[in-house]
Amino acid sequence: MAKRNVSFMATTRTLNALCYYALMQSFATICSDFYVNQKISLSIDLPKVQESATEMFERIRKEIPEFERVRPFDGEVALETQEVDGRYQWVGLRPRSISSGMVNPNHIEDAYSLHRLVLELSPYYLSLTPLHVEFVELVYGFDLPARENRNNVVMQTLLENTPLALLADESMEPLLDVQPRIGFALNEACDLQAFVEVKTRTSASEAATQVFRDEPISVFLTIRKNGPIHAIEELDATFSSLAGHIEHIAEHRVVPDIVVPLHQAIGI
Repeated sequence: MAKRNVSFMATTRTLNALCYYALMQSFATICSDFYVNQKISLSIDLPKVQESATEMFERIRKEIPEFERVRPFDGEVALETQEVDGRYQWVGLRPRSISSGMVNPNHIEDAYSLHRLVLELSPYYLSLTPLHVEFVELVYGFDLPARENRNNVVMQTLLENTPLALLADESMEPLLDVQPRIGFALNEACDLQAFVEVKTRTSASEAATQVFRDEPISVFLTIRKNGPIHAIEELDATFSSLAGHIEHIAEHRVVPDIVVPLHQAIGI
């Protein structure tokens, strides 16, 4: 995936321009991997998931011929494409969830098309009903590779000079876990929700030895609509709402306030 060095001190105007460009170009300029995932969480087990998966997967292949293999995982059966230049798609079925994702899409709409297809087909091939739906969520994921103390990067970049940061002295007390997460409601009913989470993946052994693996700092933006839903036809409108909110929050908040500062601190 193409990378560019964005090490300048960005002004408000350049940040806004960068955010707009990044949104339209799969965020290729500010992270090593960008992915768009969807999850339908279910309140009760779907009947005959394994048997239904084959028919649904064949139907997906008719629309997206790049899908070419089925793989079993622990409690899951997944349909996948081959990875080409860091880009691939997947659909995963579990008794209590239906998930799909696209890594490094050329365009956001490519990922959206996959997710809409899964929403369209699930009621027919998996006997999905409104009673099944616990919540539907859409996730943007940003990976920023950092072969350094990722906890320190997050603390210094996002939490510096806050009371929380003053709890530990980094020079004498190696940081073991700095993974901030915040959630907030997007409507008065509080059933439309946004979550922003930073994952550092720094182990205690890395902190002790100061030898760090080449792992990414990941930033996740999740927009979730909790059920119940009254009709299965609501799923398409729900997805449109999730997409509108996630694009706006990514462009105006998460990318300029979280992803870009981390990108600059790491010096990718």
